[in-house]
Amino acid sequence: MSNSADPTTLRLLIADDHQLFRRGLRQLCEINGKFTVVAEAENGAQAVALVRQHQPDVTLMDVRMPELTGVDAVREILRENPQARILVLTMYTQDHYVINALRAGARGYLLKNCSEDLLFTAIRAVQRGETWLDSTITAPVVAHLLTSNDSERPLTEAELEIIRLVAHGKDNEAIASQLHLSSGTVANRLRGVYAKLGVGNRTEAALYALRQGWASLDPED
Repeated sequence: MSNSADPTTLRLLIADDHQLFRRGLRQLCEINGKFTVVAEAENGAQAVALVRQHQPDVTLMDVRMPELTGVDAVREILRENPQARILVLTMYTQDHYVINALRAGARGYLLKNCSEDLLFTAIRAVQRGETWLDSTITAPVVAHLLTSNDSERPLTEAELEIIRLVAHGKDNEAIASQLHLSSGTVANRLRGVYAKLGVGNRTEAALYALRQGWASLDPED
């Protein structure tokens, strides 16, 4: 739901247990002129309730908070509203925080020491439904993503074969060579994968496949 006075203004909810950080972030976002903060939550339980009440375009969520952790709050918010957009904004870089947040359904994970321009870019990307990962944590996240038991596979075996190689970091030419296909065929199949999964690029597609357990980083996969 967008601000009625300006449809380009994004409505944000900030969930963080540090009041000074919340207030500073609110001021930073509202000075920009393209964001308005509709509510602040000091714990995970309050975040769930306020998201339910205000239906923000994007929720900025810390991972460690009292009463209900940020990860649990993400999970509960998306259980109630699968269309909710949540960007984790935190100081914690440990792999298990990142992985658990993404598995819970967060669209992005960003560190608090980011620049304001990067923050605004990430917020807009998440609002559009894209995945956004801080560049300093992308590699460890991909390296440690656990597979899930989800058996739904909207991709064909040929598409799965390609996305597994994408998850291994191979480019289109390398994939084409290994599978004895043309680069154009690989590119066409990848476009089909993007459309089926609702993602915008190969990184998002690979992360989606890894989360679902359709691919792994095992070279034998």
